[in-house]
Order: sequence, then C-alpha cells, then structure tokens
Amino acid sequence: MKPVRTKKDLQADLAQQVESFLSHGGEIDVVERGTSGLPHDKPWINPFKSADHEKSQSRTPVPEVLAAIDSRKQKRNKPVPKKRQPEKVWIYDDFGEPVRWVWKDGS
Repeated sequence: MKPVRTKKDLQADLAQQVESFLSHGGEIDVVERGTSGLPHDKPWINPFKSADHEKSQSRTPVPEVLAAIDSRKQKRNKPVPKKRQPEKVWIYDDFGEPVRWVWKDGS
C-alpha cells in the first residue's frame, strides 16, 4: 500500500526546499499584501475576446425562429406501464434455505 503523506510531511519538505534554495544563493522578495501581478497602465483583458480592437457583436433577436423550434416540440405522453402478472417468489429462512413459495403482485 502506498504510504499517505501527511500535512506535516509536506510542510517539512517545503521548508527543506526553501532552505536549500536560500543556501544556494537564492533570494526571496517580499511583496506587499494585495499587490497585483497585472500592469497598472493596462486595464484588465477579457479572455473571451480575441483582440483588443474587437468589439462585442450586437445580437439580433429571433423570436420567430424560437417560436418555430418550440412549435416542433411535441408533448410526449408517458408510456402506460404494462400490468404485470403475479409471480412466484421464494421465502427464505435465516440460514438462506428456501421455506415456501409466495405469490407476489407484478406491480
């Protein structure tokens, strides 16, 4: 079975990696809380637009097309369940041995 890594193990590994990074000459820059990585001179970019100069297209209302689609939809009646005939079912005792037959309704 694969050993489960605890939160304490993960924290110890992370602390060891940070210590190794610092001992090999690495530096950690302190960044103020709430500082964004986005440039201040450029506004937020909408990921759904393919280009900055592209404007959103105007939408054309098409109620007659929607009405035609809705008119094609038909209400479907629920299928009537078939009446099933009664069937013979075994009754078992506590040890799984059959005791007798019983007629059970097919509903």
